[in-house]
Amino acid sequence: MALLLQTDLPNLLYRGKVRDTYRLSRDEFLLVATDRVSAFDVVLPTGIPDKGLVLNQLSAFWFERTKHLVPNHMVEVVGDVRLLDSYRSLPGCAVFPTYLNDRSMIVIKAERIDVECVVRGYLSGSAWAEYRKHGTISGMRMPEGLQESDKLPQPLFTPTTKEDDGHDKPITIEQMANLIGDDLTKEIMERSLSVYLFAEEYARGRGIIIADTKMEFGMIDGKLHLIDELLTPDSSRFWDMEKYTPGGPQPSFDKQPLRDWLEACGWNKEPPAPELPSEVVEQMAERYREAYRRLTGEEVVG
Repeated sequence: MALLLQTDLPNLLYRGKVRDTYRLSRDEFLLVATDRVSAFDVVLPTGIPDKGLVLNQLSAFWFERTKHLVPNHMVEVVGDVRLLDSYRSLPGCAVFPTYLNDRSMIVIKAERIDVECVVRGYLSGSAWAEYRKHGTISGMRMPEGLQESDKLPQPLFTPTTKEDDGHDKPITIEQMANLIGDDLTKEIMERSLSVYLFAEEYARGRGIIIADTKMEFGMIDGKLHLIDELLTPDSSRFWDMEKYTPGGPQPSFDKQPLRDWLEACGWNKEPPAPELPSEVVEQMAERYREAYRRLTGEEVVG
């Protein structure tokens, strides 16, 4: 059964499309990954079982393995709600529900930097659309003759705005520097690329190509930290290496079956979204589980 909402916890700070954030103390939050799923900027009424478990545990997996490259906001994954006993003084919250187990983590409060930090190693998605039209990616001139899904000569940092509603909008590195400053922009670029290169090499050893990914950063005690989620099927394009063939779209571990079904069913991409059929739900759930299985070598806990 999919977990869509948390309605019995106090101190809700923010409800996103997938994650809910609760205040635990002045400096600590509880980040809960639900099984909600969105497409075309609309949250669907049908959840994907185990999706939140995968997102939470896979983010934790990567946070732990990349902390030598850049610190992150994770304190601890909540595997047992008794870990939260010290926070029971919150008004109206005598007991933390067990559905938090394995799908939530305690994080340090950060001052979010309002830029989505996208790194692309392969030509896909909106980058492919721009390249076909202009021969550029994020305004940067690219070699002629590239095909869809080709590996790029080198990974590219292609930032966007961070929109709470609607689509994020591409910006140039110069525009990013105008927003947050030259020094911070340079540090974020270097950190983003180092995390991508580390993860891409690791994933290749497990049969997955990380075509692109997006990261978020925030400031904690004046230092840059990774926040939110990291290198999950929601924030990245994961391709099956054995099936990789440049020249078109690739089999992936993301939400493509969901998008395909929604396109085919005739939905106008305006709320409310239709309920998903059981076969699409299970296909999606298994893709999330398989990505976790391949990358970590373990089954998702929950």
